[in-house]
Amino acid sequence: MGFASITKIKTGIMTINHIKLATLLIATLLSGNISAQKEYSTRSKKAIEFFKQAQSFFVKNEFEQAVEQLNNAIAKDREFKEAYYLKAEVYHAQKSYEQEFATIEKAVALDSTFFVSAYFNAGIALYHTGQYDQAIEWFNHFKHYSKGKRTRLNPDAWIERTYFARETVKKPVIFSPVNVGGGINSQYNEYWPSLTADEEQMVFTVLVPRDTSLFLAQKNLPYTSNYFNEDFYISTREEGIWQPREPMMAINTDTNEGAQSLSADGRWMFFTACGRGDSKGGCDIYFSQKTATGWSQPVNLDSPVNTPYWESQPCFSADGLTLYFVSNRTGGIGKKDIWKASVVDQQSDGTPIFGDVENLGNTINTEEDEASPFIHPDNSSLYFSSEGWPGMGRMDIYLSKRNKETGRWQPPVNIGYPINTPADEIGLVINTAGTRAYFSSDGLADKSQRKEIYSFELPQELRPKPVSYVKGRVYDRKTNLPLTARIDLTRLVDSEPEVTTQSAEWSGQYLVCLPPGNDYALNVRKKGYMFHSENFALKDSNTITDPYIIDVYLSPLVAGEKVVLRNVFYATNSAILESESMVELEMLIEVLTENPSLHLEIGGHTDNIGAESYNLKLSRDRAQSVYDFLVFKGIDAKRLTYKGYGMTEPVESNDTETGRARNRRTEVKILDENSPKQ
Repeated sequence: MGFASITKIKTGIMTINHIKLATLLIATLLSGNISAQKEYSTRSKKAIEFFKQAQSFFVKNEFEQAVEQLNNAIAKDREFKEAYYLKAEVYHAQKSYEQEFATIEKAVALDSTFFVSAYFNAGIALYHTGQYDQAIEWFNHFKHYSKGKRTRLNPDAWIERTYFARETVKKPVIFSPVNVGGGINSQYNEYWPSLTADEEQMVFTVLVPRDTSLFLAQKNLPYTSNYFNEDFYISTREEGIWQPREPMMAINTDTNEGAQSLSADGRWMFFTACGRGDSKGGCDIYFSQKTATGWSQPVNLDSPVNTPYWESQPCFSADGLTLYFVSNRTGGIGKKDIWKASVVDQQSDGTPIFGDVENLGNTINTEEDEASPFIHPDNSSLYFSSEGWPGMGRMDIYLSKRNKETGRWQPPVNIGYPINTPADEIGLVINTAGTRAYFSSDGLADKSQRKEIYSFELPQELRPKPVSYVKGRVYDRKTNLPLTARIDLTRLVDSEPEVTTQSAEWSGQYLVCLPPGNDYALNVRKKGYMFHSENFALKDSNTITDPYIIDVYLSPLVAGEKVVLRNVFYATNSAILESESMVELEMLIEVLTENPSLHLEIGGHTDNIGAESYNLKLSRDRAQSVYDFLVFKGIDAKRLTYKGYGMTEPVESNDTETGRARNRRTEVKILDENSPKQ
């Protein structure tokens, strides 16, 4: 399956993703012979001539012309069995399953034993149209007629699959899709949405006609690379409305680009392109990043992500550490599997460097095709499409949760009818809150079969863990100019990094997702500046709060500048440092090590609860605890001093708990002796 999975494009990007008919007959039809017989079932030379012309049209994907010639052949001989079966295959290639079944039914009526596998094919066609009881009957007919014969077909598996679909239809999930509007959808096909974490930008793929005037004049142009190509468009959401889309000119080419994935902050994009001069195989994954002047020229991710095989449909995790994608490379479980690669470094131009590639295993992958992985920002909910798991039709969407203790994926769950249908469902994405999903469909609005993008409220049982985020800009405190700075989100419980990213050089913008279930330290740092820290206490929370909007002002290393150590913690009414303080203190050591002329005062501060003398002593003892730790870790004591201020220098009112919490703080101040290292 190509990444668009909409029609058949010769480049291999867009292909019909259907379960192939088990028609050994069709192969012989195309070679001009019938199994074990050297003559056609007709003696009409004119019918045979029409039939051969139809074969030629069929192999070129010119389906309408093929059907026309087959109708001519049948008009010459109403009992020309091979013509019926080839016509059924053409309808299957067009996803015209009702017509496919009707044609097979006529052929079987002519001769019930001419091609026994036709019963199996008829069952599949009925399955795709949602006629599940009739499908089971035809699968059972096949079992009856093929009894005692050698066959590679497995009707029992299909009967089981059909039973699953029939029962699933009886228990529909809540599903009320809403068209996202004219800012995104048009008279063309739109599909494969991707979102930023704040749900303010969407990049999507559009099937664009190469000749607009020809498209308007001839509405039924075949979806081939002769007439169409895939391009990227972007739309911004303002006050809940998606604004008019714009093409991404720096990335779009005359060939096909699609199946893209945005990073959480919208500054990195991974996408699929096929047949480019620098490609390693048929289709490869490329990378582009947002710059001050627009999107950079795409670069091939190269090995180990790309190989001489087929790589497509990337999804980049919100923590910036893992790329999920689809490949048919060797070493997999099925035809096309879902794989992952971890970011281990960056090149000087920002291009990520990936380490070893790993298959997600047989909990996710089957012997059939898997597609369109989407890892939610909670980093534990994986949505993907598959042919191999029990479903409603060809490609259904499934949800697998990662076990927090073992790190293993749990058996996937079909997300249900009518989200899944007998048609292909791929390319589902979900907002950080876990409440709203986006997808494309080709029949919700009308019978044009034009794909458009919709959103819907995700049923509670299918939701991922809700995730919040913090975003803002980084500035120089003295000049108010934007800065590019390193941003680390670290789990306080084990000092393990959750996210590492950078603010944009031209704007200072940043965005970091905040999954619930942990307490986090957010540290913003740049050489020549004191770092800035924030604390997010989400350990006991399974619900999101409103997003945090925090502009960060970094202080240059000049005398008098102060920084609050927001992630230095003490035992209650004590000066004993808590283990969660290590992340912040190690960062302070790093700044002191990088700047050997730096001299600091460590100041302790309290709220106004309790006696003044008690608070003064407690604040001094806490400041000394930090001082002692730094000296113990090798920082020269001559570069440090400490002081307790008690409750004499509040930064907020002590009338509220929030204010008192901010007044209880440890602060460092740069002293006059400094001559900061450049």
